[in-house]
Amino acid sequence: MLGSCAQPPRPSYEDCFAPLAMTNTHHPPPSYSLVFSPPVFPSLPAVSWRDFFLYHDNQPLLFTQALFWILFAGVLLVYPLIYKHIKARNLFLMAFSWFFYYKTGGWFLFLLLFTAVFDFTAAQLVYRSTNTARRKALIAASMAINLGVLAYFKYTFFFVDVVNFFSGGQYHAQNWLAALANRSLGTEFDVLTIILPVGVSFYTFQSMSYTIDVYRGDLKPVTNFLDFAFFVSFFPQLVAGPIVRASEFVPQIYQPYSLSSAEYGRAVFLIVNGLAKKILISDYIAGNFVDRVFASPLQFTGFENLMAVYGYAIQIYCDFSGYTDIAIGVALLLGFRLALNFDSPYQSTSITEFWRRWHISLSSWLRDYLYIPLGGNRRGKARAYLNQFLTMLLGGLWHGASVRFIIWGALHGGALAVHKIASSRKLQVASHEQKGLAANSLQLVASWFLTFHFVCFCWIFFRADSVATATAVVHRICTAFQPELIPAMLPAYARVFGLMALAYYLHFIPRPVKEGVRGWFGRVPDVGKALLIVAVVVLLFQVKNAQMQPFIYFQF
Repeated sequence: MLGSCAQPPRPSYEDCFAPLAMTNTHHPPPSYSLVFSPPVFPSLPAVSWRDFFLYHDNQPLLFTQALFWILFAGVLLVYPLIYKHIKARNLFLMAFSWFFYYKTGGWFLFLLLFTAVFDFTAAQLVYRSTNTARRKALIAASMAINLGVLAYFKYTFFFVDVVNFFSGGQYHAQNWLAALANRSLGTEFDVLTIILPVGVSFYTFQSMSYTIDVYRGDLKPVTNFLDFAFFVSFFPQLVAGPIVRASEFVPQIYQPYSLSSAEYGRAVFLIVNGLAKKILISDYIAGNFVDRVFASPLQFTGFENLMAVYGYAIQIYCDFSGYTDIAIGVALLLGFRLALNFDSPYQSTSITEFWRRWHISLSSWLRDYLYIPLGGNRRGKARAYLNQFLTMLLGGLWHGASVRFIIWGALHGGALAVHKIASSRKLQVASHEQKGLAANSLQLVASWFLTFHFVCFCWIFFRADSVATATAVVHRICTAFQPELIPAMLPAYARVFGLMALAYYLHFIPRPVKEGVRGWFGRVPDVGKALLIVAVVVLLFQVKNAQMQPFIYFQF
């Protein structure tokens, strides 16, 4: 099977997706610098047309690659010829989406198509059935197949390890799909490795929500399979979200194209902003500092470990929100509106508020399709707290088949339950959104401080390649801080820390100011926009890593 990442006990997710960690055995740490040399743009390697159209497992198509923007420029050249014809527009975008996914995930394109065919059929059968028992059986079968496919690709090795641990057995997982292909097609796939399809969790959740909404009577199914396939495979958000609801996207499929000048300016701004977040901030901080510390935390002081935690917090935000900024901007240029997915989450003054601002599409999905079906808050406070904890625990497992992800989800689930209990007893200050100016400023600052550092503490388990590494990071922070070395370290890490400080500063700018900047950019003449874009592109080429790094959430 071709794809992008093998599951344990093969190389870990981080081994597959995170930048290669470089250990640092010297103190003081080396100095890192942004190189502002005259622009040197890499020449594109000579490739045949065959290579251009084929998938290469070591070169997945990314938003940060020049090849993607060349392809997207081709889409924009063709688009004016067809966008007035809705069916032709949808078919064209669907075909490009399939090609995009093939270039990103290889032959797992057929798994995407299987998901589309299966859930389209299941929704039709559920909608047409008037027998309650049959409807329940159909939706149960639909969920079992979807979750079964997800579990097979994502959790097989984890489940086998758990069984071996408790039973003392020596069972081994085998890729029966690869074995079947080898027998029937004469291929030579590795039967001891199960490859994780890119974006499988996102498009599976998206497709499942459609079927569940039809079952609940909240949505009428689409009558044309191609329309549903377009919804499932729309390329801007296909491989890393945001998770799009059918009720929000499907109506747009049948609407004529429209794009105001203000929306055009916003789309371009989001794309440029997303690229800057990813390449200038996230990749640079990761490659020059965060990855090195997490690769060998015992070789660094507690201060360096703490700064690496702060660095990862802003890295993952810029990485993921950068992707969704690009996705929203690209979709908007094509006339489709995707919902906001991040809303300055580190400004939150409670863990509850944080989850209203972080990865909004996932948190709302977990609420509507997991927390509420578990009973929500309809069965008393104690059951509501338990449901919230279980939702976040499963949300952690969704991120990866590892104990550290379970710990991450359990920590957030426990914190949400504690916050709800404290809020109900009026023992904790409510969030700024709830109290507004009535809340004491000092209390708000204290609430923000506690919330931010709790989230950062949880990120340690999310980022570390093992629980042992996470424990080592915490141990170094608590026992080997070595503050006397800080004055010598600051100059060595000046540019990395400066970039981190700049990123946090921009993150905490009030929303009206950010919207004002976006509005100003939209009013800038096209020539001015072009000059600004060229300046940003030149800057990004000067600071980018030698090898472009995939987005963190590709592994999910």
